[in-house]
Amino acid sequence: MTRLSAGKARWWVSGAIVALGLAAAPAAFSAPATSASAASSASSPVLLPVKTDAAKGAVLLTLPAPAADGVSGRFLYQPSLSGGLGSTPVGLDRAASGDTQVLTFRRVGKKVFIAFENYGFRAVRGGAEEVRTVQDSFPASVVWSGDVVADTPDGGFTVDIASFLLRDAFDITSALKRGKQGAFKAAANLSYVDLAAIGTFPDNLEFETRQTFTADEPGPEVNGIVPDGRSVTFGVHHSFIRLPAPGFVSREHDPRTGTSAQVLFADYAASLDQPTVQRLVRRFRLEKTDPGAARSRVKTPIVFYVDRGAPEPMRSALIEGGRWWAKAFEEAGFIDAFRVEVLPEGVDPMDARYNVVNWIHRQTRGWSTGTTVVDPRTGEIVRGVVQLGSLRVRQDRMIFEGLVGADKTGKGGPDDPINVSLARIRQLSVHEIGHALGLAHNFAASTYGRASVMDYPAPAVKIAGDRLDLSDAYAKGVGAWDRFAINWLYSEGAPGANEAARLDRLARDAQAKGMRFVTDADARGGATGQPYGALWDNGPDAVAELDHVLAVRRIALSRFGLGALPKGAPAADLKRVLVPIYLFHRYQVEAAVKLVGGVDYAYAVRGDGHEVATVTPAAEQRRALEALLKTTDPATLDLPDGLLALLSSGQSGARDKAYDIEIFPTAGSSVFDLPTAAEMAADQTVSLLLNPARLNRVVEQNRRDPAQLDVAELTTRLLASVAPGGAQADGRLGDLRRRIRARIVGDLVDVLGEKALSPTAAAQIDASLRAFAKTLAEYQGRGAEADQASMLSRALLSDDPAARQALAAPRSGAVETLPPGMPIGGEDCWFCAPGSNL
Repeated sequence: MTRLSAGKARWWVSGAIVALGLAAAPAAFSAPATSASAASSASSPVLLPVKTDAAKGAVLLTLPAPAADGVSGRFLYQPSLSGGLGSTPVGLDRAASGDTQVLTFRRVGKKVFIAFENYGFRAVRGGAEEVRTVQDSFPASVVWSGDVVADTPDGGFTVDIASFLLRDAFDITSALKRGKQGAFKAAANLSYVDLAAIGTFPDNLEFETRQTFTADEPGPEVNGIVPDGRSVTFGVHHSFIRLPAPGFVSREHDPRTGTSAQVLFADYAASLDQPTVQRLVRRFRLEKTDPGAARSRVKTPIVFYVDRGAPEPMRSALIEGGRWWAKAFEEAGFIDAFRVEVLPEGVDPMDARYNVVNWIHRQTRGWSTGTTVVDPRTGEIVRGVVQLGSLRVRQDRMIFEGLVGADKTGKGGPDDPINVSLARIRQLSVHEIGHALGLAHNFAASTYGRASVMDYPAPAVKIAGDRLDLSDAYAKGVGAWDRFAINWLYSEGAPGANEAARLDRLARDAQAKGMRFVTDADARGGATGQPYGALWDNGPDAVAELDHVLAVRRIALSRFGLGALPKGAPAADLKRVLVPIYLFHRYQVEAAVKLVGGVDYAYAVRGDGHEVATVTPAAEQRRALEALLKTTDPATLDLPDGLLALLSSGQSGARDKAYDIEIFPTAGSSVFDLPTAAEMAADQTVSLLLNPARLNRVVEQNRRDPAQLDVAELTTRLLASVAPGGAQADGRLGDLRRRIRARIVGDLVDVLGEKALSPTAAAQIDASLRAFAKTLAEYQGRGAEADQASMLSRALLSDDPAARQALAAPRSGAVETLPPGMPIGGEDCWFCAPGSNL
């Protein structure tokens, strides 16, 4: 392979420091060699010599003589938080990782400069002149300079990097500003390097700082957590890591495989018949001791260490769940290649030598994540970092107590909420470690069995007569998709074989077996229409599962009461437990609504037979619409009087933020407000149906096939479901029906104001509203039903645009957003934890 001499590459541009050469397999990149002077010898007892001066607070780093390109050291650099804020909305959690950079030291006279190299633009296999034009076209970042403290006899020098370590490497000020927490500034006089916490090792240096940020007017999150919100102190950790040795073979991303394309760059030396933009997956280096063997032990296994701060029984569950990946590696041909153990006593979890599963505390529940420290040149994972939110398991236990009763807690049976919660946390562990191994979400996996732990798992709740059965709520072990994804990502073909053809064959085989893959962008959000991509759903038939989930909800609510609380718990806690049970159908609604205006498509490559997208059949779209209308029925959303009497219990004492934001809005103080809860629950379905992107797809599908559902039919059917009259006009369900009717009318008026809405959709909605207004005007009933019908009719038929537009304003005292389901600060869900992750 051809590499540009380091002496002919300019020091500040990473993508052209060395031309990454092609390995034997087509389009597979191998790591560039590193000059001996650019990093210390692998035989050195420490990566670089470090001394400290406590009197001056100095951190003295000694670097070797510069190489021919003027660079005295080139390392991977990773900032992270050893001490976080504990706020879900703001982030800045303990163990959160910043961007991995390739960092260089360069001496110029008596000054030393630190720069981050730019690997986003390269000239792979390019000649010297091609490399030079790329390096001159895109800048690097010089981020720090300091004075040379002393010279060494061998041409090296010593520099004090304390001020580099105390810069806002994690961009905490911006994160606090984005979180609307105030204009914080770094306080140098209140920050210091923890000289006692410096770690020096053969392949990494670890530095710990305490950095304080101040603001005159801190925001509510900071004020609610920090003793003095005007002064917030974080633990910021810095890792300098030896560049990985040559020999790692990168792997090009394949959109069919469920792997993460971590490294994206532009190759300006690509031939005209090849794309400029390249994507490399991220994966650990995993080498067989016998490369020619189908199954072999490995030189260095992948080991994840569980935080000793995770208490039992959660710690054992995390270990057990994480170890499920070992089977996938065994099937891929690697013996004893993957392990999960407890972090050894005395080891700092921030030490870059260890892949760590961290146990993270926040004030409110939030996402868990699986992240990586990745060599930006090649995609090689040098460290996996998992963050698991500690409050999620407690939320899960509360939900299961709401489903089957708190009297089963701690009894050890298959429906014991603690046992079921631990089953869920095993899923959480294996999921987030999966991200740290290089895997993306697969939100289609629940439609063909429990095919992947990289889906978000809704609990499989069975119905046994008049009771709910949680004995098989969560699967055990990795699924078929997971085994395929690990095999594609990590397995190696026989020496000399066509690796690209082998990998393509694996992907085609997975497609032939019916394995579907849908990732985040096509599953999250109200506009998505991929019928097989949904979060927290179950089964191949979203409509049938919605009916099942509604039946589960009905049984749970029929028995819901004080038995859902532990003995001695405040009765007011029932409001909090109610929310996930009352809204138990919310995620299956999101799955079913994707059939309306749905389009099934794959991440195909030319020639694999999956390039053609198909529209959801008309009958399925209408079936989904009818099922969704059940969730807006007042009879579905009503609650028995006995339960309503229990839900207005008061709560005294200091306010608990997590409680306050996770209950439905009340009708003043502690009084439970069922009409508002019902209106908000119905609005979730209606808002999803009326998403402008969905309506536009419905218009286009009907244009191409007049037999398809159109917007006129959708909106007419929606309005007809709440037309005045009938058995629900008066009595118990009458007011709920009128609240839901007003909400639907208001949502339709509101969507007419969306600029993205198709003119055809707008015209059909307007016609539906006018026709409904005439129906309302012709209604001859009495009382509140007639009064509302008359009011809505006048507004909808008025020549004054403002009269109609007023209907789009909040129709009641309800807030416009449901209580959070997903971790607070993210999208709505309960049984999850990110991202990039679960």
